[in-house]
Amino acid sequence: MFKVGITGGIGSGKSTVCRLFAARGIAVYDSDSEAKRLMNSSEELRARLEARFGAETYRDGALDRARLARIVFSDPQALSDLDRLVHPAVRADFAAWAERQQSDYVILESAILFEAGFASEVDRTVAVLAPLELRVERTCRRDGCDAESVRRRIAAQTDDDTLCARADFSLVNIIEEELGPAVETLDRRFRHEARNNR
Repeated sequence: MFKVGITGGIGSGKSTVCRLFAARGIAVYDSDSEAKRLMNSSEELRARLEARFGAETYRDGALDRARLARIVFSDPQALSDLDRLVHPAVRADFAAWAERQQSDYVILESAILFEAGFASEVDRTVAVLAPLELRVERTCRRDGCDAESVRRRIAAQTDDDTLCARADFSLVNIIEEELGPAVETLDRRFRHEARNNR
């Protein structure tokens, strides 16, 4: 199965891009939501998380996300340990999921495609980019948060120049109506590559 990784910082519009691919019949794996699902549904991952972060990591059978967030965002080593436990589970789940799909190719959506090592799981990578102020405005509107907190979150992520340099393709998402033709062009290219790689 030919695989495409799509990444981008907060407010860049990568989920919008992925929806446009999905509308063209392409299966999309959202690594963020799937990681959350795995932390609740995988007995093996749950046992490892409890061993590292304590039995209180789960309350009433469900992950206590607020407690875990308090721990990992105040301790870089704890965050690194969390990533070390969760990323391999996501990688294995994506590989198994991809084999079950019927579309010409599949998409792995991940904000941390390169940082998590997920880029090695895909054949092509796409970075979704947008100007800083537009990203701040979109995120504030979507999440109902203040601009300063969004700027701090953006500052903690990989910058657009680095993403652009590392990705095979980039899409600049300023005017949403212009995304459709850009996605259509990439979709045609990926379908062609997928057929030639069979």
